Amino acid sequence: MPYHSAKGYTGSGQLGLLMVFLGLGFILAGFVQIALAFRVVPEGTSMNDIADAMLKAFKDPRNVDVARLSQVLGTFFLLCIPAWLFSRVVNGPKWFWLGFNHYFNIRQVMIGFLIIFAANILAGPLADASKALMQYLPSLDAKARELEDMYNEQVAILSNLHDWKEYLVAVLIMAFFPALFEEMFFRGALQNLLVRWWKLPLLAIIVTSLLFSLIHSSVYLFLSRAALGFALGLIYHQTRNIWVSVIAHFLNNFLALTQLYVLSRKTGKIDVEQIDPKMEWWIGILALVALIVLFRYLNRISDLNRSRVQARYQVLMETESNEPPFVHKQTQ
Repeated sequence: MPYHSAKGYTGSGQLGLLMVFLGLGFILAGFVQIALAFRVVPEGTSMNDIADAMLKAFKDPRNVDVARLSQVLGTFFLLCIPAWLFSRVVNGPKWFWLGFNHYFNIRQVMIGFLIIFAANILAGPLADASKALMQYLPSLDAKARELEDMYNEQVAILSNLHDWKEYLVAVLIMAFFPALFEEMFFRGALQNLLVRWWKLPLLAIIVTSLLFSLIHSSVYLFLSRAALGFALGLIYHQTRNIWVSVIAHFLNNFLALTQLYVLSRKTGKIDVEQIDPKMEWWIGILALVALIVLFRYLNRISDLNRSRVQARYQVLMETESNEPPFVHKQTQ
């Protein structure tokens, strides 16, 4: 039987709506970021020079607070709002449809963190392999290096934290909110849709993880970020709870941000590449073995909560099909 959402939308119809909302989010994010940029661009800048002036202004350490705000609001409008609108229209007003539920426990969270830790170790050799392959494609390698330098420069500026109060604020806007918004869109909206539509969970997770890596605009780190995306996707699929993947994603961001903060306090400057130490290939193999073991354990301890989520899903599919998408109605 073909898959339909709670409101009766087909899989292709849902994907079309998600793309429409993503386009809307892109426009909103652009407007917000341009509005913030105009606050720091020098007066009298001509429209022909405005794009270069905005980039230069956001690189200025004096404008770092505006740059951080621009980043988090951009992600909010680009990913969070489209996921929220999509879920409300195709399924209904409950956050459950995006994977938010109370069916999880501390063991799942701890194993989720260990999985992301192991995936980060595996990501090292994958990044090295990508860089080695790029040597055979000189033109692409030059572009990849340019993108990487731009990314590292941006991260260094945003992560230049002067005291612990600034660090705590950065934990929210650079570690937690990006993790929440990205998980809402990629796991809660897109992966959920593809898994239910295609009925091929592994393929859905792979496609979602590739798209997840693509938005980070890094050639050298494409495979490593895809591996992290796959780990987050499989965590969500096994637990059926977005909070487990959000917390794992947040802890990954938190550790990276903390490393940058400690480095900046010790040396007075930030070298982003220092937070990713070189890993030997055999360590990557050990990390892969650890991931297999951890995922098998996570799958086993998540069985009861998965069944509870599935039972709740069946109830809501029957009760919400006739409810308006933006009207919240309590169910027993």
